[in-house]
Amino acid sequence: MTKKEIKDDLLEQLEAQGKYQNYYLDLIEDYMKYYDLKRKCQQDIRKKGLRYTVTSGNGFKSEKPNESVQNLMKITTTMLKILDELGLQNPINTSDNSDDDYY
Repeated sequence: MTKKEIKDDLLEQLEAQGKYQNYYLDLIEDYMKYYDLKRKCQQDIRKKGLRYTVTSGNGFKSEKPNESVQNLMKITTTMLKILDELGLQNPINTSDNSDDDYY
């Protein structure tokens, strides 16, 4: 499902509920911004993994947790809160070629 399809689906749900005010449209825009952030976190997790190695200024290597994992959970929670505030459901993914998997 593309970003445009998700946004269109959410807007259709709003329209079906008769919610045309700018407040609701602004929340949809916020949701879509969080969607972009979610995708970036997923890409970072695919690239670096759950943990990654860093080298300090004095040359010592250490392993750090990838902050994108925690951020992804926070972003997802916020997205769900926005949908709840709007009284909407998650858009239904009808395509099998989703690259949301980040395992």
